[in-house]
Amino acid sequence: EVQLVESGGGLVQAGGSLRLSCLHSGFTFNDSAIGWFHRAPGKERVGISCISGSDGSTWYEDSVKGRFTISSDNTKNTVYLQMNNLKPEDTGVYYCTADPGLLSNLCFGKYWGQGTQVTVSS
Repeated sequence: EVQLVESGGGLVQAGGSLRLSCLHSGFTFNDSAIGWFHRAPGKERVGISCISGSDGSTWYEDSVKGRFTISSDNTKNTVYLQMNNLKPEDTGVYYCTADPGLLSNLCFGKYWGQGTQVTVSS
């Protein structure tokens, strides 16, 4: 059974940083893609970053390039999203997703975690 458990959300001031974690299980990371989606209040979920387990390549949505970094620690079955220079528009729920069997750094979100709330105050 695929399981994704996010943690690390919270309240932070604009310009601050947070690191989100996604503990994953039930599939082989090395032949999968894991990513993060963001749902701002009142808006649809949008993919913001993805990492390929097969070659470590990454993808970022334009609004987070240079501010967010996705990484993985295979010894801990965890994917991280380091978020720096946070802005009020980064507020929302962040979801970890997994696409087992996808050899790509483009995530589609076959499986979803429950999400973690990030609030950035101005």
